[in-house]
Amino acid sequence: MAFNEYADYDGLGLAELVAKGEISASELAEEAISRIEKHNPTLNAVVTKLYDMGREAAKAPAKGPFSGVPFLLKDILGDVAGVETRSGSRLMQGLPAPTDNTLTQRFKAAGVSILGKTNVPEFGLLPVTESALYGPARNPWNPDHSTGGSSGGSGAAVAAGIVPMAHANDGGGSIRIPASCCGLVGLKPTRARNPLGPMLGDIMSGLISEHIVSRSVRDSAAMLDCTSGPEPGDPYMAPVPERPFLEEVKQPAGKLRIAFSTKDLGGNSVHPECVKAVQETAKLLEELGHEVVETAPNLNMEMMSGAFMAVWAAGLAMQIDATAQFTGKVPSEDNLEGLTWGLYKAGQSITASQYLMAVSAFQMLGREMARFHTTYDAWMTTTLGAPPLPLDSVDIHETDPEKAFAPVQTYVPFTAIENATGQPAISLPLHWTPEGLPVGLMFAGRFGEEGLLLRLAAQLETARPWKEKNRKSGTKDNPAPVFGRRRNEKLCRL
Repeated sequence: MAFNEYADYDGLGLAELVAKGEISASELAEEAISRIEKHNPTLNAVVTKLYDMGREAAKAPAKGPFSGVPFLLKDILGDVAGVETRSGSRLMQGLPAPTDNTLTQRFKAAGVSILGKTNVPEFGLLPVTESALYGPARNPWNPDHSTGGSSGGSGAAVAAGIVPMAHANDGGGSIRIPASCCGLVGLKPTRARNPLGPMLGDIMSGLISEHIVSRSVRDSAAMLDCTSGPEPGDPYMAPVPERPFLEEVKQPAGKLRIAFSTKDLGGNSVHPECVKAVQETAKLLEELGHEVVETAPNLNMEMMSGAFMAVWAAGLAMQIDATAQFTGKVPSEDNLEGLTWGLYKAGQSITASQYLMAVSAFQMLGREMARFHTTYDAWMTTTLGAPPLPLDSVDIHETDPEKAFAPVQTYVPFTAIENATGQPAISLPLHWTPEGLPVGLMFAGRFGEEGLLLRLAAQLETARPWKEKNRKSGTKDNPAPVFGRRRNEKLCRL
């Protein structure tokens, strides 16, 4: 096989080239490093460079499915021994991690070469990636627009062709939102599918899930095979899958009953391009033999919103207070952004009773979604209520959380639901606006059934391939092909 272009390959494809001896892991690492150096001044995707560590790993990569593949960790929960995990916050500077976390260990065992950490909003609070510490990450499809958040740096790096996949995590949509904004695959696994150890067993009563963003469905599936499964001491575990997730990608989807919605659960229509995306995908699903019904679960979104804010604010307060307790650092408006400070103070006022009522609300929502999924195999919406926002749409210095979040209330109407209920959901790059901006379609499934979502995703990837989108949608004003397709003569092998 000719190695014509680095960015044409997904992670498994690059690993296959290494296994065949057509290219070395060290050459791949150097190509990724050169792309970081070339594109990061514009994109601001990578905020911590770990080139020496990555080069050393590439000399003798672990013999996993992704042996020799360049990779990036997110600057939230992406702990590497001796390296700071700043979470995009000035408060967290100067605090190197004492050890690799469990997920980092499993990434390494999969064979990847870790070359750095990616940009995030402070403590992952926003669906955009902009912070006082790092500045904004910029979207490769249009640098004036957001990458989404909070895994926005990872999304930008993958979309730009710097790495084929990157670490991401999701507490309210933070895998799926950047996937939608950057034209990628973003799977939020079932609660507890991936570990949070060794220091943590749970975060925010199960809201947080770990995984990656990728360019292909099979990479997302294969990496989940590498990382999933409990570790000793976990407070709970996800249902054991029927077969390896990569095998699911190869299985027929079957005839599914799929619900879809063009309105949020408050009855408000999403952006016209999002409506168009849902309607076109619903038609495609019918052509593929699925039963498609326009309907939605009956969820109390006012209860959902109140519960989510209570748990989110209390969880933030816990993290900041724990940092202060163990380091002696004093949280203040000098080392926290305005929004973070306001939400921190709100979180400190949440009572134990209020917190437990919020958790109970999540459980009620989970039961309602479970009832819904006894009838429907999947629920399709757009991932977001609109195409990627322009930069500076959110004022990170606003101390009133309600005012700060107001501009994005209609932007993220769906994603937090699956965090509250624990069920899996996947965002797929199935639509682009006339301006060349991606719009993700999201499919939510039953608790523990990532396999069904992966089978459906693979079918849609075949029916409406997005691999060639970079080169097809490029214009003079749209730099995506520039970032995604840089010729490198050293790598061109006939």
